[in-house]
Amino acid sequence: MDKFLITGPCKVKGQVSISGSKNAALPILASTLLFDKPVVIENLPRVRDIDTMLNLLKSLGSKIKFSKNKKTVKIYKTKKQNYFASYSLVKTMRAGILVLGPLISKYHKSITSLPGGCLIGARPVNYHLSALKKLGMKYEIKKGYIHATSKGKLKGTKIKFSKISVGATENSIIAATLAQGKTTLKNCAIEPEIKDLTNFLKSAGANIKWIGKRTCQIIGVNSLNPTTYSVMGDRIETGTFCVAAALTKGDLTIKNFNPKLIQTELNLLKRSGAKIKTNKNEIKIKGPQKIKSINSIFTKEYPNFPTDLQAQFMVLMCKANGRSSITESIFENRFMHVAELRRLGAKIVIKDNKATMEGNTEFTGAELMSSDLRASVALVLAAIISKGQSVINRIYHLDRGYEKIENKLKKIGVRIKRLS
Repeated sequence: MDKFLITGPCKVKGQVSISGSKNAALPILASTLLFDKPVVIENLPRVRDIDTMLNLLKSLGSKIKFSKNKKTVKIYKTKKQNYFASYSLVKTMRAGILVLGPLISKYHKSITSLPGGCLIGARPVNYHLSALKKLGMKYEIKKGYIHATSKGKLKGTKIKFSKISVGATENSIIAATLAQGKTTLKNCAIEPEIKDLTNFLKSAGANIKWIGKRTCQIIGVNSLNPTTYSVMGDRIETGTFCVAAALTKGDLTIKNFNPKLIQTELNLLKRSGAKIKTNKNEIKIKGPQKIKSINSIFTKEYPNFPTDLQAQFMVLMCKANGRSSITESIFENRFMHVAELRRLGAKIVIKDNKATMEGNTEFTGAELMSSDLRASVALVLAAIISKGQSVINRIYHLDRGYEKIENKLKKIGVRIKRLS
């Protein structure tokens, strides 16, 4: 199993180009099941979850043709359509459930495994199932699989989500695209990745519009046209590199990302003392000499502070001058990195869903273990500013969502090695 060896402390300097967004690419790839004609997807991140989704599409009968650099794929339909999404492919990532909506909408039948992914909380699929049921899907769960059918086309309807759910919003939008009549989805998640999905579907002739802040209206079409679409940049990777610059008194230019999509995060970094300038697709960030503490950071649905950057900001606040706190209101099991940060010297107290960081921590290198995708990158950040050597085990979690992060970090001054 691969691990990272990092020798700190390091200062990040130079420029980094952001990869395509994993969380935008996954629903877009799942929605290609709706098409009869070829689709070209550009700016794909080369990460493990994308490979898993492409293998899942292949198993369902799609033909995948890669470009030379493997960042563009052409996806064709073949004669061999399959409706079975197996546990062996879905177990490693949550997004496997996103093939259910398009399969039911297009082919009116599916057997889809209940999904796996990071162990960060319950993340139930009941929001997906109840929305699809309202559109006309019938289902039963047997031996860990969702056995689903519909009598012909799904029928447009009004759906109000009882809780904001990114995955359920995506699955419902995809399913409603080929449904009969009008679907109105209320209390939708409005993450930029969801807007990227609707922009992709619209580029192929889908009739989708946002009417009000969290309301999406879809009028079903009979079929979608061939299209070429470039996936947006990854905002969590962008936020991670911004934190790296702020942490290390760094000086970083971040390219290939629209700064308007992370205003909340950039404002918090400014409060911590970072100097930030933004252009159209670029962020220039300089880290402060002394990091200022921020009390009461709350994770909440977009456009608020994202749960996927909570662990990275926690490392930043460990180095701040004074006490800070972060309240995690999205997932109930998302402080698994805390025990590992304590091994490096962090003083963090957890009470219920609130973490309090003492600040002014002097990190010292240690051997560490990754528990989930975002926690593992927080350990990388902490190791970068630790005195001496750190070893980070189980970095396959990182490979699920960050594209060759060690190569990007090396180029900006981090002493990091991948050991196999």
